[in-house]
Order: sequence, then C-alpha cells, then structure tokens
Amino acid sequence: MVLIDKMKLKDQLYIVLVGIFIASLITCNLIANKFVTVDLGFKVFIVSAGILPYPLTFLVTDLISEIYGQKRATLVVFSGFIASMFVLLFLWLGGQFNAIPSSIVGDETYNSVFQNAWRIIAASMIAYLFAQFVDVRIFHFWKKLTNGKHLWLRNNGSTVASQLIDTTLVVCILFLGVWNGDQIFQAIIDGWLFKMLMAFVDTPIIYGIVYLLKGKIDIAKV
Repeated sequence: MVLIDKMKLKDQLYIVLVGIFIASLITCNLIANKFVTVDLGFKVFIVSAGILPYPLTFLVTDLISEIYGQKRATLVVFSGFIASMFVLLFLWLGGQFNAIPSSIVGDETYNSVFQNAWRIIAASMIAYLFAQFVDVRIFHFWKKLTNGKHLWLRNNGSTVASQLIDTTLVVCILFLGVWNGDQIFQAIIDGWLFKMLMAFVDTPIIYGIVYLLKGKIDIAKV
C-alpha cells in the first residue's frame, strides 16, 4: 500500500511539473516581443519579457532529471517542442480570419502582437532544443561523476552552459542584421547574466523540494 501511494504521488508530481514546464515555455514565447528593464539594484538588465518565465523551464527539467531520470526529462523537452508547434499553428490560423467589427481585438492588434510569433517561436525552439538537451546531458554527466552528490554543482553547472547557448542562439537568430554587434553582445550578456542569477536563486528551491520528497517517493538513482 505504501509503494502504491508513493507511485501515485510521484506520477501526480510529474504531471504538475510537466504542466508548469509547458505553461512557462508557451508564455515566454508569447510575450517575447516586449522588452523590459529589470532593476536589481546593482545592475539594470534590458531583457525580453519572455526571459522572466523561462528560467522555470530549466528548474523543472533539473527537478525531473533529479527525481525521474534522464529519459523522463528528455520526454518533457520533446513535449514542450510539440506544444509550441501547436501554439504556432493556431496563432497562424487565428490570423487567417478577419475580426468582426465588434471584436475587442481587431486584426491590426492581433497581427501587431502575433505576426512575428513564428520567428520568435522558431528562434526559441532552435535554441530551446539545443539548450535543454545540453542541460539534461550535463546535469547527468555531473550526477554520474559525483556519484549523485553535490546537487548544487549539477544544477548550476548544467544551467550555466545551456543558458549561454540558449541566449546566444535566440539573440543571433532574431537580431543578426537588425542590431549592430555591440547591441547583440550586450543583449546576450544581459540575458545570460539574468538567467544565471535566476539559476542561483532556484538552487535552494531544488534542494528544498528534493529534501521534502525524500522518503515520500523513490528518487532516481545515478
């Protein structure tokens, strides 16, 4: 009976984590066209609004990697890709029909917000696939190397490399030929540093969640 309850909790948690992952990924794609300033006191970051929920995707894949193993984490990465393609399809489809005169959102507003969505999502998905697979692989490389110890090392070590890849690819695909080299470089540095700060913040969160779950569910072995 205890084993059944553990499996039930583990399956429920997996569904919740996948839901958070896909919701964060879709949201960051939809709001990526808006650029904002984030003042953290010691530095003002100029970043896409899409970067705000994006660190959650790496937090979730690291959690899934730690609790469920590499295969489950890889499955979630593919699921996020498929979900993003569905969103892209229906954003395009929504633009193929003219808005009625009384529509709260007219064609001009819809197109202004979403006409560039295909480019944003395409750039995001190319970067996403590279970065997430790198994140999962490096996470498990460190997990095996340390024999399952030093969670902080694999959590931050995997994110540092994967987020640099992700930020560089997204900025270059979207703005190469549009911005000058200095603007592109600054956008990469700001985006990457902001993501790194978020990764450091999520380290105690991962430790806390794993600690709370030990004994309640079976954690994946190395």
